[in-house]
Amino acid sequence: MNHKNALTPWLFIGPAVLLLIAFSLLPILVSLLISFTDMNLIGLRNWDVISFVGFENFIALFQDSLFHRSIVNTLVYVSIGVPLVIVCSLSVALLLNYMTNKLFTFFRVLFYVPSITNIVAIAVVWGFLYNMDVGLFNFILNSLGLGKVPWLEHPFIAKISLIILAVWKGIGINMLIYLAALQSIPRSYYEAADMDGANKFQKLRYITIPSLSYATFFVTVTTLIGWLQFFEEPFVMTGGGPLDGTMSMALFIYESGFQYNDFGYAAAASLILFVFIIVATLIQFTFNKSKEN
Repeated sequence: MNHKNALTPWLFIGPAVLLLIAFSLLPILVSLLISFTDMNLIGLRNWDVISFVGFENFIALFQDSLFHRSIVNTLVYVSIGVPLVIVCSLSVALLLNYMTNKLFTFFRVLFYVPSITNIVAIAVVWGFLYNMDVGLFNFILNSLGLGKVPWLEHPFIAKISLIILAVWKGIGINMLIYLAALQSIPRSYYEAADMDGANKFQKLRYITIPSLSYATFFVTVTTLIGWLQFFEEPFVMTGGGPLDGTMSMALFIYESGFQYNDFGYAAAASLILFVFIIVATLIQFTFNKSKEN
């Protein structure tokens, strides 16, 4: 009987573990092996033409100025985009939490829709908004007597434009996480604060924000991982341009593997990105643990 009880948990977690091994661990191991070879499209058909090159792919990456540029661009995306998503999602969730039922439902759907909308459709709409000659944004600026902004034509401004688009698209899911966390805070905390004469700002600072610590930690980790893999927006909107100003690490990996047919080089770059993600995640867990202690 005890033996059956010991096997019961594995019946529940077994399928998830198998999926994790098949679609996460095995691809990482395969990518590690490929990164030490010169594998290309021909090598997929005939393994005999694949040669072991050791660390040549990694050495070439550290000498590749485009890869360096992609790392810098990715760090810019992360350093600006992640805080913006967290702050905007929390702000929207706080505002919606104080609304009436009908308004709450309407605006919750309104903010969530971009998260589930196809990126290609979004890119088409935002492409018109960002158009330097006939776009809505520049039309508004011209109406105010201001000059045109090269939203997608200047390397740095193009990065900011993509960040604005990605933040707008990424608010919805994190907003729902914060809303769920807000509604789980016991009302007795606020009733006790009212009895002590606390104002709204004090309740926000000493009750609401600390009670959202676990939600904030989860949102921060998942958002950070997502932005380190920033791909869809530059791929669809700019293709990494202008002048490689929006080239991200994920887009660099895609182009190396599927456009330039160098799977070994792309696999090496993907492992470096994987190390970035692991290090960033471990830092977050360490910081959260020290904060709890």
